[in-house]
Amino acid sequence: MRKSFSLAALPLLAGLLAPAHGATEADLERSFFPYKNGAPAFPGLAVGTLINKANVEQFKDALDVGMYQVIKNGWYELKVGKTTSFDSDKFYVEATRKNLGKTKLGPKTGDIDGFVAGRPFVEEPSLSDPRAGEKLAWNFKYGINWGDNATITPFYWKYRDLQSGKLEKTLKLSFNFLNLKHRVQHAPVPEVTPNPSNLFRGIYMKVLEPQDLKNTQLLIQRYEDDQKLDDAYLYLGFQRRVRRLATGQATDAFLGSDLMIEDFEGYNGRVADMKWTYKGTRNILMPFYQHNEMKLTDEFKDADGYKYVNFSGQGECFPDVTWQLRKVYVVEAAPVGASPISKRVLHIDAQVSSINRTLVYDRKGELWKSWTIGKSHPDAHLPLNKGTGIALDDAFSMVDVQTKHCTTGQFKGQVDPKQVPATMFQVQYMRGGD
Repeated sequence: MRKSFSLAALPLLAGLLAPAHGATEADLERSFFPYKNGAPAFPGLAVGTLINKANVEQFKDALDVGMYQVIKNGWYELKVGKTTSFDSDKFYVEATRKNLGKTKLGPKTGDIDGFVAGRPFVEEPSLSDPRAGEKLAWNFKYGINWGDNATITPFYWKYRDLQSGKLEKTLKLSFNFLNLKHRVQHAPVPEVTPNPSNLFRGIYMKVLEPQDLKNTQLLIQRYEDDQKLDDAYLYLGFQRRVRRLATGQATDAFLGSDLMIEDFEGYNGRVADMKWTYKGTRNILMPFYQHNEMKLTDEFKDADGYKYVNFSGQGECFPDVTWQLRKVYVVEAAPVGASPISKRVLHIDAQVSSINRTLVYDRKGELWKSWTIGKSHPDAHLPLNKGTGIALDDAFSMVDVQTKHCTTGQFKGQVDPKQVPATMFQVQYMRGGD
């Protein structure tokens, strides 16, 4: 008996069997230096333009739909800054050049072959490529992010009522990041050894204040094999014990905030966890800026004089920074398993491969949360970050548009390997943290 062939499989088969067009140096240049021949433009939009409720219709097509709605509601006034190039770490670019064209997708989402280091796919995405969204997801996963290792110390989270502006809680934390594999700059290169579990990356978080949450710790261990589920551990100071987090807890509210663990860094999950669909390329306003040129707050008194991004708008839920018109890839990510969301619409910066605007939709398909991560140029930040080529996460705003609540973040990011030992990313380290 002849077996029937599913027409639904044709796009995937076409993607796998299509002749390979090797990535070129010209592809690499376009990928890392998209503004080499000039910045994008939008009619009537200039540096210094203030987009508010009165004129937002004029600039609707220069905004993602979530930010358009925020401004239309009168919650925020967006200030336009100059589009600037955020050139990536030269070691990362060189690793990309050295391994150009070696990376291929495997048969299933979450499978990848031949990746060594750098940006896996530098070719411009195409709507005719059924796996273009997946390739962009890999570019994010293996993106420069915080580089080989970095820390955010301290890191302030504030919980606010969007309508009244009432400050409900402030957390002081530290976040730390370590790439165990595919390292390009800081010793050891190319990987941290020993690494018996074959981990790719670790994230370690610790609560410093307030007292009732002090010493709460989170450890996430991400495997090199994307098909393997992350290991995640939570240490509760008052219980003095480590417990392993169940997979579903990555989409629970974390520490009573508006964030899920899955929200961290724009998307903190596996490539295999989502169906990725590339929806097109747009020039839209993104929260990229020069930290030292912003209106900074005097609220926190760091010994070195560092000042944090200020917040403004409705409920003080939005970062008081300038936004640049930038080239952005729009990707829809739909969970393949059980989830409280129906999809994420990710706005991925084409130059940096970072996710700086995300729209999270609930199971009914209605907009639930509007997620912003502000990026500062490293040369306009702390002296130790200058010249690193790491676009620094510098402020965040997670707004629950349904409950009218927000969680905001103010960062002191430091690209400093000395503060991030590999031992920090082991379960034993959590037990010794009291």
